[in-house]
Amino acid sequence: MRQAIYSLGCGLLLLSVQGCAFNSLFINYPSQLTEVKQSLNSPNPAAAVSSLQSGLSGEDQLLYAQEAGRAEQIAGNFAASKGYYQTAIADYRRFDDKATISASSIGAQSSSLFLNDNVIPYRGPGFERIMVHQYQALNYLFLGDNQGALVEARRANELQQQEQRRYEADNENIAKLANGAVDAQVNQLEARGDGLASSFLNAYSYYVTGLLYELLGQANDAFIDYRKAAQIMPGNPYVEQDLVRLAKLLGMPQYQEFSKKFGAPILPTASQGQVIVLIEQGFVPTKQGFTVPFSINGNIQTASLPTYLGSKPIFTPSTVQGLGKPLVSAPLANIDALASTALKEQMPAILARQAARIYAKAELNQSVNRNNQDNVGAVAMQIFNVITEQADRRSWLTLPQSAQLAQTYVEQGQYQLQINRGQTTAIEVQKAKTTLVWVIETGNYQRIYSIII
Repeated sequence: MRQAIYSLGCGLLLLSVQGCAFNSLFINYPSQLTEVKQSLNSPNPAAAVSSLQSGLSGEDQLLYAQEAGRAEQIAGNFAASKGYYQTAIADYRRFDDKATISASSIGAQSSSLFLNDNVIPYRGPGFERIMVHQYQALNYLFLGDNQGALVEARRANELQQQEQRRYEADNENIAKLANGAVDAQVNQLEARGDGLASSFLNAYSYYVTGLLYELLGQANDAFIDYRKAAQIMPGNPYVEQDLVRLAKLLGMPQYQEFSKKFGAPILPTASQGQVIVLIEQGFVPTKQGFTVPFSINGNIQTASLPTYLGSKPIFTPSTVQGLGKPLVSAPLANIDALASTALKEQMPAILARQAARIYAKAELNQSVNRNNQDNVGAVAMQIFNVITEQADRRSWLTLPQSAQLAQTYVEQGQYQLQINRGQTTAIEVQKAKTTLVWVIETGNYQRIYSIII
């Protein structure tokens, strides 16, 4: 039996190393994205896409398509962004539609027992998938396809519930790798999660879908999503105002409760239009790796796992000027916390694979010990095990770190808008309509896109 494991393991090692040119087996993914993020924080953000081309035809196509879609979106190329997101959405559906495990999938999972999780084709956590549809809805909106925007909004809502059910099913009765260092990192992830019950419940996504529903004439659906956003991100005065305003306009029985809790609704005059400012800042943090050594039958084994280090970021509100009285933004979502919570949710499955990998490598070492009298092969295997045990640090790294919201009503006309100390941008406000302003800050650069709906 052990000889069979040894023979299978050696064959898988050779095949896997040959096929890993485009994944993060030896070069961690955050290092690969350094050039991309530098381009996005430059005057020419579209250049980032050229750095992603090689990965768009590899095993991690889904991840690279998400990155390329976001890069084109930051650059204002909404049609190109839509195409890349369509590729990512199709890849997610292929994962869903697999009724049986393909031979290639078996190979990837088996190789991960002897190498690391980076050989497994990337399937993003649920919150990333939801945000693909949220961002695709904005692409359609800025391209003038309102119906397409509604379709994506509905899909994002469906996924909020679907991904929660998937998580609950996948994590039943999964064994945990007992280790003090591992438990400490799980606690660290929980602290960074900022008290979120689930990574799938994203106030930013619910607010955007609610906004799209309202702008496109489906006020009842908008009310439902605003209410969910207010529950997930309590204390945001703009979301709370939307909720109490719609409760009054729709004659909802909750109006008295909401008006008492959130205040009387602020309604526009006949000559006013609404301005909504969505502000995205920074980049979501990168995963780090931590390694825990083990000794099994005298052989050194290591377990390398992903984590997020450091304390949770402190929210810094933005100031919106040029609309009369300065507006102060309120938080919609901390993507950093979503990412940390998602990794905590994935940890049971990661630990289960890690436990199987430690066992498989220990068996492989034992086989090498018996087949090499001079112990040279055994030493080489221990070195190889240490080198190849790399944490899977892949994630969608061009996402923002946080999202904020500000909104008000002003008289129709032309305005010079300034967010924080950024550039001044001209926007138009029309009576009885909404001017949606999307601000994307990537560090040193701020890009502003607006549309009247």
